[in-house]
Amino acid sequence: MRDFSKCSSCKLCEIACSLKHEGVVWPEASRIRIYELIPGLPVISTCVQCDDYPCVSSCPSQALSTGEHGQVLVDENKCTLCGTCVYACPGKIPRIVRGVQSVIICDLCDGEPECVRICGEMGYHALQLVNKPDGEIVKNYLVSPEDASLKLLAKATGEE
Repeated sequence: MRDFSKCSSCKLCEIACSLKHEGVVWPEASRIRIYELIPGLPVISTCVQCDDYPCVSSCPSQALSTGEHGQVLVDENKCTLCGTCVYACPGKIPRIVRGVQSVIICDLCDGEPECVRICGEMGYHALQLVNKPDGEIVKNYLVSPEDASLKLLAKATGEE
């Protein structure tokens, strides 16, 4: 779960994620991204594990599957970087990053997300691992960073 109001935009989640997956500090290759399109209003963007997994079903090379925690798994040997999963995702969450040999998407760190750990350790608690609710409610969390920024701005200015 993401709580935008608690995010400080420190981007330690991006650093922890890139260290875990790439072995180096490389925020661009992080499976979680923090966008600050409007100064002071950070937006957390990561996979919410849709019930119907459009990214998985759209993959023509069957490189994507789901794991025991509901996470999306990428078979790097099968991924052709065609981008079909990016366009199939309602939030355009999967990303193709130069220098990475397959699409990147959150794999929940096998049930122990580094981003959640570091955010909690730093006292922000903007990220929490929760049991996934049933039904379409999950897609309410799939909002583009641009749309989320506009909603946050409306809320901050009382125009909601």
